[in-house]
Parts: sequence; C-alpha cells; structure tokens
Amino acid sequence: MVQEVRTRDPERRSRIIEAVADLIVDHGYQGVSMADVGQRVGISAAAIYRHFPSKGALLVAVFDRAIDQLLEEERRTRQRLADPGDALAALVARQIDFVVDDREFARIYHGEADQLPEEDRLRLRRKQRAYLHEWETVLLELRPALTPAEARTVVHSAIGAIQAPLFHRLETSPDRLKRLLTEMAHAVLGVPLEVPPAKHAPQDGQIS
Repeated sequence: MVQEVRTRDPERRSRIIEAVADLIVDHGYQGVSMADVGQRVGISAAAIYRHFPSKGALLVAVFDRAIDQLLEEERRTRQRLADPGDALAALVARQIDFVVDDREFARIYHGEADQLPEEDRLRLRRKQRAYLHEWETVLLELRPALTPAEARTVVHSAIGAIQAPLFHRLETSPDRLKRLLTEMAHAVLGVPLEVPPAKHAPQDGQIS
C-alpha cells in the first residue's frame, strides 16, 4: 500500500495568516483561539497545526507579513520615485496610513512584539532596521550636512511622532489626523512639505 504524503497548501497558510490578522484586530491577541481561526478559514483547529506549531508562531507570521509588506512597498516607492523629496513624502504617507488606517493592528504590534521569542524578536528588528535605513538614505540625499547617526536620530524621531497617536485617545477625524501627522513628520525631518495651491472660489463674473 502506497502511503499518501500530505503537503502543506501555501494558499491555506496565507488564508490562516489573513484570518489571524483580522481576528486580533477585532478581539486582541489574547481573545483569539485556534478554534476561532479555524472557523474563520473553514478548517479544524487541528489542521492549523500542520502549518503553525503554536498560537505564538501565528502571531510571528502575522508580524512578519506586515513588515515584509512595508519593506516591499518601500522598495517599489524608491524604484518609482527618483526624486528623494517625492520618495520621502511617499514613505511618510505610507507610515501614516499604517498608523491611522490600521491603528488597532499597529497597537497590537507595539504591545506584543517585545513578548516574542528572542530569535523572532531579533529577526523582526533586523527587518525594522532595513526599513528605517531607506528613510535615512533618502533623508541624507535631501540633507547631506547630516551625519548618518544624525539622520538615524531624526528618522526615529519622525516615526515616533507619527506613531504617538497609537497611545492616546483620538478625537480627531482620520483625514485631519493624517494632515497633522504629515505636517509634524516633515517638521521633524526638516524637509519642507509641498503644499498644493489653495483653490479659491470664483469671483463674480469668473467661470469656475
């Protein structure tokens, strides 16, 4: 009798990660069980263990995917935008979108990342450094008088300003918050924000 060899379905693995990301945003990491994940994907909880050895490994996979997406978007931004000012503005905008649009997930990342096993924590930190290094490189193109260490300090400060709303109660609309964070980030970076000209209402006798 030939024994059937089970293979892991990469698409199912991806669906599991997506389900976990959605569930922890809705219920928090501690409020999500393997049974919840299985129900969301349409498989048994036992089937999840064919792809992930533990609930903690699921969380690591979710964090890995999030930062890998940021790194890939960063890479595409640099390929698409040759002008360093445009590239930096795009990097700022994407980080702000992450903080404002994915606020609950970003909060969970900050709350849980330091609790991961050391190997996973160090790997994620290496990816974070790679992400920040691109910001530093672009900033040095715009502000060549800075030393690399100074650029690193400025970038960390700018991202810290962007992420500050994660730890406070918000009473500002998302659009207004994004605008404020954009202004703050550019002020910290020391790079002027390009403001589009204001649209004025047409005067009497003018055609709009």
